[in-house]
Amino acid sequence: MSGDHRLINAMTVDVEDYFQVSAFERSIRPEDWDRMECRVERNMDRILSLFDAHGVRGTFFMLGWLAERYPQLVRRIVDNGHELASHGYAHVRVTQQRPDEFRRDVVRTKKLLEDISGRSVRGYRAASYSIGADNLWALDILREAGHDYSSSIYPIVHDLYGWPSAPRFAFHYQKTGLLEIPVTTVTLFNWKFTCGGGGYFRLLPYPVSRWALRRVNERDREPCVFYFHPWEIDATQPRQRRLSLKSRFRHYLNLDRMEARLIRLFGDFRWGRMDHVFLESRKTAA
Repeated sequence: MSGDHRLINAMTVDVEDYFQVSAFERSIRPEDWDRMECRVERNMDRILSLFDAHGVRGTFFMLGWLAERYPQLVRRIVDNGHELASHGYAHVRVTQQRPDEFRRDVVRTKKLLEDISGRSVRGYRAASYSIGADNLWALDILREAGHDYSSSIYPIVHDLYGWPSAPRFAFHYQKTGLLEIPVTTVTLFNWKFTCGGGGYFRLLPYPVSRWALRRVNERDREPCVFYFHPWEIDATQPRQRRLSLKSRFRHYLNLDRMEARLIRLFGDFRWGRMDHVFLESRKTAA
């Protein structure tokens, strides 16, 4: 596949620190976050430098809690040509919120990010992909709040999230027309497998991920959505002790290999922002 004809895929970063992940919510309370060693700024410095070095532009789904404390990081993201999007205020899963609570969270975070950045925030990603068949009302609220798209559904089976029967690729939610852009999955023998980043990208050998993403581009003729977190390039982050074996394995596996794999990924595919790949390109095609 020559460079001029490759599809542009969407590179995304969920901007949260190591102590804010859902797997740690039973051992680290949000009230304790201000007492934790914050490492997101140094990790984001490295990620933004890597993006610049490899000509990558992407979308950063940022927590409002971090934006309040690091407004200069928000401005650096947009000044470097990346898209700023919302990840909610404090990484609370939608499944843990009532509609009125979710609405307040969405509106608050969107306004906060826009006030700091001076840019319109069009996209939203729920904590832990926590929108599914049982809470689609959240998509109505996102549209009412002024968002143009969401990337909050993962069409797989997973113990923490997932809506297996959801469409694999971007679709307009019928009630409001909000564009939902699921994280990428690949099909093999009529089974769906994740290939859009996160822990699976660290678990599987890199050639497996490369094959899966290429299959989606070449066979399905669809752009991929890839995601990772700043803490995933931080192999020396403080280790948490009160974790299950499963959570420990998922969080710490191959952190020391992540950066090198990302660099290979940057070279093997073309990457862009969510709004450019899924909103502007569709408008042009129409």
